[in-house]
Amino acid sequence: MTDISTDDYYMSRAIELARKGRFTTHPNPNVGCVIVNGDGNIVGEGWHEKAGEAHAEVHALAMAGNQAKNATVFVTLEPCSHQGKTGPCADALIKAEVARVVVAMEDPFEQVSGRGINKLREAGIEVDVGVKYEEARQLNLGFLSLCERKKPRIQLKLAMSLDGRTALSNGKSKWVTGKSARQDVHEGRACAGAILTGADTVLADNPQLNVRAETEELKALENLRQPVRVIIDTQCRLIPALQVFQDGVPVFLVRTKASEQELPEHVTEWVVPEQNEKADLTAVVSKIAELGIHSVWAECGAQLAGALVTQDLVDELLVYIAPKLMGNMAKPLVHLPDFAVMRDIVELKLSSMDKIGEDIKLIYQIAEHSQ
Repeated sequence: MTDISTDDYYMSRAIELARKGRFTTHPNPNVGCVIVNGDGNIVGEGWHEKAGEAHAEVHALAMAGNQAKNATVFVTLEPCSHQGKTGPCADALIKAEVARVVVAMEDPFEQVSGRGINKLREAGIEVDVGVKYEEARQLNLGFLSLCERKKPRIQLKLAMSLDGRTALSNGKSKWVTGKSARQDVHEGRACAGAILTGADTVLADNPQLNVRAETEELKALENLRQPVRVIIDTQCRLIPALQVFQDGVPVFLVRTKASEQELPEHVTEWVVPEQNEKADLTAVVSKIAELGIHSVWAECGAQLAGALVTQDLVDELLVYIAPKLMGNMAKPLVHLPDFAVMRDIVELKLSSMDKIGEDIKLIYQIAEHSQ
């Protein structure tokens, strides 16, 4: 018989460890592991730090050493059972002769799903599944989206004044929000596998669209993983001299027909179908999924932001509100259709609200996408 409250306690620690990998593990999931001996002492801890490197269970087993024998293992995601870039974690746990494994949730990845749990049980190890399941899901919403829905999770970042404006009528926007909010954006980018934007934004701001070590957590990382950039540029207006092309990080330019533009080696042209004289955004999202990217951070202008929302492609909105008034001639947040009836409007569900510096950060789920 197990003590549910005790299991919750140790799994909470495993979840805390898993979060440490949120900037570095993509495209792999975030996973944490805790090993507890018969006296209730933690003898091993670990988390998955980087794709292609040791998994959480391996790190925890290395720390525990011989103390892993007859111990209980708490892991936020089902141990893998297949040979990938690293060996199967289920085999490592069996070899260590652990007595019990507590798993927060099954791995939906088809090469693993249920197989790791079955392998452990066949080896005579007691396995319990579902402890702190919902919290474990929140660790890997993007990974789960790609596995379960076959498409990446898209977060749309918006920054506006109190009166809903993003830039002055002449296009100037530095800065709407304060330094703390802009630093927070870098952590959001760091969790993503791709940054999505449009040519209008690139031409207006000439952004780097990268992750910079603007917070203490990002500064602590040895190497910042840079998301690829996906830019909607159907009119072939972008030139290689722009900042977004300068650091060698892969860039994918979305066009509706092939161009003869000479592009740097790290820049790829994606040709997608045309829809209403625009790039078919569903096709763009499918191409991102084909790269194995599960989390997309969209930073774009009102036109593209509105299109993503109205085409039901956004899962979550992150809205930064600055205590400023910019006037009714300033540029709006999103361009949406002229809705004729209330049932057609976009409904949001507030999931969190925080004060960041002098700004407010609101996180909304698109109602039908709540996970």
